[in-house]
Amino acid sequence: MRLSRLVPVAAVAAASGLVAGALPAAAAPERPHVTVKDGRTQPTFSFQDAIRQQVYVETDVDSDNDGKKDRVAVFVTRPKETDGGLKVASIIEGSPYYAGLQDPPYHPADVTDYPRLSPWTPPTAPPAPTSYARMYYDNYFVSRGYAVLAADTLGTGNSDGCPTAVGPNEVDGMKKVVLWLSGKAKAYDASGKEIKAGWSTGNVAMAGKSYDGTLPLATAGTGVEGLKTVVSVSGVANWYDYYRANGGVIAPDGYEGEDLDLHAKAVLSRKNPQVCAPEIHDIEKKMDRVTGDYNATWDVRNFAKKVKDFKASVFMTGGLADWNVKPSEMSLLWNSLKKTNLDRKLWLHQAAHDDPLDVRQATWLDTLNLWFAHELYGVKNDVMRQPKVDIERTPGNWETYREWPSPSARPVSLGFTNGANGASGVLGARGKGQAGFVDAPARTAEDLVTDETKADPNRLLYVTPALKRPVKFSGTANIKVRASVDGRSPYLSAVLVDYGTDTRPSGFAATQDKWCYGDSIPTDPGCRAVRKYTFATTPYKIVTRGWTDIRNRRSIWYQTPVTPGKSYSFNWNLVPEDYVFKAGHRIGVMIVATDHAYTLRYPAGTKVRVDLGQSRITLPLTTDITG
Repeated sequence: MRLSRLVPVAAVAAASGLVAGALPAAAAPERPHVTVKDGRTQPTFSFQDAIRQQVYVETDVDSDNDGKKDRVAVFVTRPKETDGGLKVASIIEGSPYYAGLQDPPYHPADVTDYPRLSPWTPPTAPPAPTSYARMYYDNYFVSRGYAVLAADTLGTGNSDGCPTAVGPNEVDGMKKVVLWLSGKAKAYDASGKEIKAGWSTGNVAMAGKSYDGTLPLATAGTGVEGLKTVVSVSGVANWYDYYRANGGVIAPDGYEGEDLDLHAKAVLSRKNPQVCAPEIHDIEKKMDRVTGDYNATWDVRNFAKKVKDFKASVFMTGGLADWNVKPSEMSLLWNSLKKTNLDRKLWLHQAAHDDPLDVRQATWLDTLNLWFAHELYGVKNDVMRQPKVDIERTPGNWETYREWPSPSARPVSLGFTNGANGASGVLGARGKGQAGFVDAPARTAEDLVTDETKADPNRLLYVTPALKRPVKFSGTANIKVRASVDGRSPYLSAVLVDYGTDTRPSGFAATQDKWCYGDSIPTDPGCRAVRKYTFATTPYKIVTRGWTDIRNRRSIWYQTPVTPGKSYSFNWNLVPEDYVFKAGHRIGVMIVATDHAYTLRYPAGTKVRVDLGQSRITLPLTTDITG
């Protein structure tokens, strides 16, 4: 049986590389200790008695142009023993959501005239009360010897400044919170008295989901000292890939008309929000919703390109069914991390935009405990010797891998051939012939793929014979299309489909049951509803899809005109995925112009003519299905 270790604060600091020559535990006077057992810090301190304080960290920016440096409001929860000499590591969750959301008007998704910008004025209603109880790291980790900090991003909650969808000002705000914990930035209480973080070891993690999982990546990209690790749950690695694709204006699933400016408008919850109108209107202009081109506004929000400056390790998770923060964000960041020597870990689950706390419950918290103990306290455990990648292959069934995409996946090139007698086409080793369709933007992809046995005037569809064995798809598909386009829509879209009746996950919903993952106080419960997968029997499943604006065929930075009726070669990637096609199922590829739920919708009638002999799709498969 392993014995638990009582780690004096001096010994913890030594393990973290903060001090040298720490006294042996037996020689140290009796004082607060962090308890470590089996490589994990143990619940030793009282969450109920924890010190809770609000501080305001000063930044170097003045984004609301009031002549004063913006300050970030930070709510700190730390063991009461930190007022008696205990030094602890810190976990920060920066967020724009603690004070709730506004409901600004969306941009139109149907293209009629230019410009296509939404009318907007800042909210006039009083801001909602700020609540930091939405985070869960405090409920679990404060008792285990950590300070947990909830930080309002600039322009939200109790902070001043303006929201900019993780623009440079917001990044500077989070950086300064990290620096305050090592004595290199200033913070004040509400009365203006300077507050020092003398209880901090200076070792810091940032963690959170979605926007809260994006801020850690952006902050790590500054190379800030003291940020040892980031936990990014469904974080955005590149805002361009969130709202654009190959020059096309693309919506997150279910949010047609949302864009970069709308995200800033939605989180504007600070006092006197009117002062931020110029800043947000500037974002609206510079994001360029008309052309969809890449530009400096997007480039500064490309955090994957800044991985070379990371000093922090990265633990990232994502949903394979997430069409909000799509798996392309995960893939982009993961592939960038491969080029570094940073410690990294990846979890992929079968849910959508969901937290691994709900998907894997106690296993998630236990793994975080190992991760933070290793990275912030220098505890020698086996977390870095475990496989890098965990994938939930089917609901509740997890597999481990040494890398992602699967090293056994190889590019398999498939061609398109017309079907006979009004049937849909054949997806196989070779392709030949010509085929065309007329864009019908009101029809959804789900409608267009429903009947794979017949041709349809509004799409092209090609399907393999029944698979003889299971086939795993792991990575990124690429499609090359030689085509002429005549009409107003500049989009081409590709959809990958699994045809075969099966019972599949259809959602991930809350149940009536509750479970408690951590400590509770009346204003901050450590319990939540149990969430479980729901299932439906369906004849097909859309596996992944991808889009391009044909005017950006040469570069995402600029457009090149297209002559109607002239053939060009177009090449684009689909959103990365990890999926198993079962034996007996068939793989289908659909080509359309407008993807109703994602692309802008131009007037109907664009005609597309495809040279099938010069068009192919390449799939990353573990089995060559062309033989």
